Amino acid sequence: MKKILLSIFVAAALSAQAQQKVTIRANQVGYLPNQEKVVVVEGTNPKGSITVRNDKGKKLATPTILRTVKSPWSDKERYVVDLGLLNTPGLYTVKVKDQTQEITVSPDALHDITKATLKFFYLMRSGVPIEKEYAGVYERPAAHLDTHVLIHPSAESEQRPAGTVISAPFGWYDAGDFNKYIVNSAFSIGVMFLAYEENKDYFKRLDTHIPESGNSTPDFLDEMMFNLRWMLTMQDPNDGGVYHKLTTPNFEGFIMPVDCQQQRYVVAKSVTATFDFAAVMAQAARIFKGNADYPGFASQAQQAAVKAFEWAKEHPTAFYNQMALSRQYQPAVNTGTYGDGNAQDERFWAATELYLLTGDNAYLNEATQTKPKAFVTPTWGMVAGLGALEWVASGGELAAEMKSKLTDYVEQVAARSTNSSFNAPFGDRKEDFGWGCLAEQCCIPAVALLMADKYVSPGKYRKFALQNMDYILGRNPLGYCYVTGFGQKSPMHPHHRISEADGITAPFPGMLVGGPNPGQQDKASSGLTYASDLPDESYLDEMPSYASNEIAINWNASLVALLAWLDAAQ
Repeated sequence: MKKILLSIFVAAALSAQAQQKVTIRANQVGYLPNQEKVVVVEGTNPKGSITVRNDKGKKLATPTILRTVKSPWSDKERYVVDLGLLNTPGLYTVKVKDQTQEITVSPDALHDITKATLKFFYLMRSGVPIEKEYAGVYERPAAHLDTHVLIHPSAESEQRPAGTVISAPFGWYDAGDFNKYIVNSAFSIGVMFLAYEENKDYFKRLDTHIPESGNSTPDFLDEMMFNLRWMLTMQDPNDGGVYHKLTTPNFEGFIMPVDCQQQRYVVAKSVTATFDFAAVMAQAARIFKGNADYPGFASQAQQAAVKAFEWAKEHPTAFYNQMALSRQYQPAVNTGTYGDGNAQDERFWAATELYLLTGDNAYLNEATQTKPKAFVTPTWGMVAGLGALEWVASGGELAAEMKSKLTDYVEQVAARSTNSSFNAPFGDRKEDFGWGCLAEQCCIPAVALLMADKYVSPGKYRKFALQNMDYILGRNPLGYCYVTGFGQKSPMHPHHRISEADGITAPFPGMLVGGPNPGQQDKASSGLTYASDLPDESYLDEMPSYASNEIAINWNASLVALLAWLDAAQ
């Protein structure tokens, strides 16, 4: 009996020690001099034991505990600590009991990670060799040239019957797979174009070391052009409709692109892809107007946008329904769907961009008729927010109305920070977490906050955008910097075919993973075991975890927009 009681006592003591383990959660990449310096301590009340020292060992002012917060989903108690005015660039050490955390303060804190998140798009190029000069160890031979792509039976027309060969080279691989999707490509470029137009001087100086770096165009625009050129090939020149995606019938295995053998197809034209195409081509026509490196592109893009808009208006119910198409046509297609049963938001975005490009009141009327009732976080499936932000920045006819809607939105977002566990608008609601949450619920709202900081109330909202950035970069329950290659703890096994198959230990740097996802949609099919079902801890750094650990161009685009805007301010 004594042995049993002793065992119970020891087990209880060990359990208590595990629960009391001290952790310090902080931005692991770096704080800007003029932002607040906040860390979160778990496992002990740091009052009286927390210290901050500079790189010479000098003890600085005593940090302030802002609040004590319990996790919304467990008994974990956290202490939100303000480290004080650490505005002098340098390396600092935060210590609580026997735990330490180094933090960096620098005006360039975000510069390298910003370049890496944008350079990711070069590494995701298809149809060209990824050269050692620009990619280092991540070099690879050209693959998926896409000069022999077939018209799928779902996409056939009188002028292009099934089996017709077309050429659709270039473009970015979409995510962990090797396919190319118009809906997501358009959204990704649209998000990054927003940040570009607000920070043009910054992007003119930003050198990402890509093959086009020697020309007169900013590297950022060169990278966008690589994907825009592919998108143009996805428009049927006979009627203006746009194919939904370029894909293999099934996802490839975890092999290198050069080893892929499946035939590639363009599949059904869709109203959503066509409106998205119209929007981003109109945007690109405006941005590239007069560009000496790409003469004639602006005119071509404008013509393509106008033609696409007309096709989409004439085919309002041409939604992409992969399940129905696969029952009707062979080969069946089982890759990413990007399906959407409502095209009003795409129509609003496209009409907005075409009006800002042409000044034609017909497009203004279209935008007015399809305008959103409220500002909603932009995602690939709900793009009205992109159009709304364009109106806010343009100062045009709908600007005041869209600014009011944006204000309502950012006020709600900012208010979530007041009592939050990790001192950020993101992270305390169950609905914050899910597929791609770190981009769609964390980065994109932060970009909206930056727009409001510029156009609604200067100086009011930027700090909340920075707080969401801190969450992504390490101030979160699991202590991950969720961007590969950065911080002391970052994902090593993303759901990304090239990073898995290339034989290199480290994945591509600069990739944002999807993040905690309590849905755990990959659990049954992959036999995975998640360490936690808590919404903010439901994450696995394992390759099969496509629900929490995949990467995607739209997610990285969201991070590029956020980081570049914040880096530009320095």
